[in-house]
Amino acid sequence: AGVLPITFDSLMFPMERNDPFSPTLLTDAVRALFNKRVKIRGFIHPSCPFETGVKSFILVRDDQGCCFGPGALLYDCIIVDMVPGKTTNFSTRPVAVEGTLEFREYKDLNGKHEAIFHLEADAVE
Repeated sequence: AGVLPITFDSLMFPMERNDPFSPTLLTDAVRALFNKRVKIRGFIHPSCPFETGVKSFILVRDDQGCCFGPGALLYDCIIVDMVPGKTTNFSTRPVAVEGTLEFREYKDLNGKHEAIFHLEADAVE
């Protein structure tokens, strides 16, 4: 099983800012990536509380604050959890993350979606 090189553009689907999310919005092309081994480049969101030994983080499209928080689009971020025994270090430079992409709904206390993509990662370069 090879690794599919993807970009954040590969995860885009028709959705406007602040629209409610429904899984029916996902395109067949996006769905085809689920449970596949992928490699994607992005930035570790600066909310990461650790410099070294990082076990989970948010991968975002770019290093601007616009990609996370109020008004961010769901396809601009991925929740990353390192597989057991693996860690990475925080970096302000772009990183390439490799692992299995999954659809997983993350909602706030009001039921609003904060993220829908999860990556079980075993490598960060």
